[in-house]
Amino acid sequence: MHKYIAYLEYLNRKLSKYFQDQEPYIFCKKGCAKCCQQGDYPFKEIEVEYLLYGFSQLPNDKKQIILQKIQKLKQEKLNNQQGEFMYECPFLINKECSVYEYRGVICRTFGLISSRENANSKVPFCAFEGLNYSNVLDADQKVISEEKFLALHTDIEPLAYNVSYKYLTSEKFEKVFEFEFGEHRSLIDWFE
Repeated sequence: MHKYIAYLEYLNRKLSKYFQDQEPYIFCKKGCAKCCQQGDYPFKEIEVEYLLYGFSQLPNDKKQIILQKIQKLKQEKLNNQQGEFMYECPFLINKECSVYEYRGVICRTFGLISSRENANSKVPFCAFEGLNYSNVLDADQKVISEEKFLALHTDIEPLAYNVSYKYLTSEKFEKVFEFEFGEHRSLIDWFE
């Protein structure tokens, strides 16, 4: 686990710089939680192990709330007839992550514009809800507006970063940090 923690320290340094560099466009704040209220939340095995370590440190009342939420979500997923199952993260309590220091990679990167393999960029969905990058978003075209950027009178451009989950949990990082991410599942599917 110590090698995964070293990886997270590296990742946190990079992400802190990215978020700081994009400060004119970042509106994340404690209690917002839009990113935790409707998702699929991909997690690799080592991420879940670390998350569960954080869970084990919680007081019993919070643990019970989370366990009840997990059971409810498992039942809802079982009853789901629509295919894709989107849900609120069971570790979200009163719009705050109960295991914030132990959260997964997808949670750490959300809110930045991410670059894609096809050279396009993906704006976080919260931009369409008045949050990150909303001040430079052309919502109709689903792109960053040069006109809105210029109207801000800032030299800091809205940039895309290579922060895709697929990239950040790739073999490249396993080799460099000498650990394995393990199997991939939706967060809720890790709880049998």
